[in-house]
Amino acid sequence: MEFALHKLPLVVLLIPMFSFLVLSFFGKKLPRGGDWFGTTLLFINLGISLFILYSLTVLGKYEFNVEWFNLGENKVLGLQSFSAGFQIDALTGVMLVVVNAISSLVHLFSIKYMENDTKYTRYFAFLGLFTFSMLGLILGNSIVLMYVFWELVGVSSYLLIGFWYEKPAPQEAAKKAFIVNRVGDAGFLLGILIIFLTLGTFTFGGIFEGVEAGKLSGGMLTAAGILLFCGAVGKSAQFPLHVWLPDAMEGPTPVSALIHAATMVAAGVYLVARIFVMLSADALTVITYIGVITAFISATIALTQNDIKKVLAYSTISQLGYMIMAIGVGAYSFGFFHLVTHAFFKACLFLTAGSVIYGMHHVQDIREMGGLKKKMPVTFYTFLMATLAISGVPLTSGFLSKDSILAATLAFGSINGGFNYIVPVLAFLVAGLTAFYMFRLLIITFLGEPKNKEKYDHCHESPKQMTIPLIVLAVLSFFGFFSFNPLNADGGWFLKLVKMPEHLLAGTHGLFYHILPLEEYMEHIHHAHMTAMVLSLAISGLGILTAFTFYYWKKVNVDKLADSIKPLYNFSLNKWYFDELYDIIAVNFTMTLSKISAWFDGKVIDGVVNGAASITRSFSKFNGLFDNIVVDGLVNLTGGIVGAFGLIFRKFQTGKIQTYIAFLVFGILLMYFIFRVF
Repeated sequence: MEFALHKLPLVVLLIPMFSFLVLSFFGKKLPRGGDWFGTTLLFINLGISLFILYSLTVLGKYEFNVEWFNLGENKVLGLQSFSAGFQIDALTGVMLVVVNAISSLVHLFSIKYMENDTKYTRYFAFLGLFTFSMLGLILGNSIVLMYVFWELVGVSSYLLIGFWYEKPAPQEAAKKAFIVNRVGDAGFLLGILIIFLTLGTFTFGGIFEGVEAGKLSGGMLTAAGILLFCGAVGKSAQFPLHVWLPDAMEGPTPVSALIHAATMVAAGVYLVARIFVMLSADALTVITYIGVITAFISATIALTQNDIKKVLAYSTISQLGYMIMAIGVGAYSFGFFHLVTHAFFKACLFLTAGSVIYGMHHVQDIREMGGLKKKMPVTFYTFLMATLAISGVPLTSGFLSKDSILAATLAFGSINGGFNYIVPVLAFLVAGLTAFYMFRLLIITFLGEPKNKEKYDHCHESPKQMTIPLIVLAVLSFFGFFSFNPLNADGGWFLKLVKMPEHLLAGTHGLFYHILPLEEYMEHIHHAHMTAMVLSLAISGLGILTAFTFYYWKKVNVDKLADSIKPLYNFSLNKWYFDELYDIIAVNFTMTLSKISAWFDGKVIDGVVNGAASITRSFSKFNGLFDNIVVDGLVNLTGGIVGAFGLIFRKFQTGKIQTYIAFLVFGILLMYFIFRVF
């Protein structure tokens, strides 16, 4: 029985690959393009994943390994035998459920949303490929196996973002996502190489043992941690590589829910959580500040966006920054908890956005919406529930996870002091901004009067295949799913399962909780909890109140306010001009360098090659002429002379003996007179 349980993760991994293969080769021959096939398999996978998560309470953590490859004996690192396998622990078990839950609901939602698409079967096949890649990333027990699936996730997202490749915008978005992620992945690969060259292992267990033994320490450990984190910066859209995610909204909306809200972008956070125990204090400092900067920048951009999916995209980036920041300040469990709660309510937000777009006949500009609550009540109330959750309103899952993170930032500030207080200040500010821009989105979209009467009149509630996933995700955004205490998640099943680990560098000098014993650090967070809760409620409440004042009660003329702060408004509307800056620094530089390289290749390299060819041709022509005129001339001259003599001497060859006797006598007489004279 135990052996069979150990093999279940392999089944979970292969089921979506089976879906991909069947739909790729036979999908068009199946009824309805095989949508039911992929969807059914994913729900089966979800059931198995729930069973695996439950089995953790019985079996605890376990691994399954096979030998992957063997490089033989190395004088420095010893025997180079590498295994491949999977590990099942709290992180893995929870992520399996999250990925399969979101993926199965997205499959169900897509049946109606994508029903008239010409590439319907291919779409479901790509969903299977992505789910397979994401599950492999989660299950792998080695950093190199994670990297393999990491790149497969990149390929899958490229295919899904650029799914409507016949349009220019998805083409550009897919390329942008792929290229920007490769920048982060280059750092990830360098980090893996540092680990291999110093520790001679790829498995997480082997890496952690090597770090604990001091084989990788100091600056090299910090460098390895930051380079590995570069992968997360790309995949989880952290500053400064966050620019690809908003453009990725060009893909189908259910894809945005699956990839850019709940799963792919969470891979970076999962990576940081996985390697958390080996990260040095300096590496954690970098991670903390990258996270908080990302959260703040993205929240300020989301304030002014008018595309419903772009608002949610920047909201996602901001919340991912929150998770990264949480892990950076040592709030490992709380950061991962927010990953899970965010997965459900953000997937709900994206799918409700998809429902709105579907009902409004593919209108995405919120300035053309309004009053949709009457037309789409189920969509409205599910969107409201998810909005309350992301805003951190009590009785929601978002309140539980956000509150814990904010308490951790206060503890971080009090322990480290000085400039480090900027972290909790920005974290609380982002909480208020989040509440403001999310309720701005809700009010403009669903409340008030319709802006586009024609679209509004034809708008209607989405079919059940689309509303059922919304209802399920809205329910999962309720606090009771994670804890019976609406004000604290400590007693809930999640934090009992995903416990704060003891850092491998505990007791060493640093800036974070491993200066202190784990229990003492947790005590600081516990003491900060009530303060954080009161502050977050006040700040989030102020954000919600301001949104209603501006957009519902209209006590403030928003257009006049925007005009009065036009530079700031444009700065936010134009996304801090990051795209323009990167166009100048990266794109234009690359294009200029490419043009210079093309000129150098065409004029210099090709010039040298063509010049050498021209010289060779000229020399060949000279050789040809010399051969034809001089060499062949001398040969022909010699032949001509020999021929002439032949013609002359042939006259003497008569064949008559009396002629030869006469010539002989004549010759003797001639010689006699010659010798006589001389």
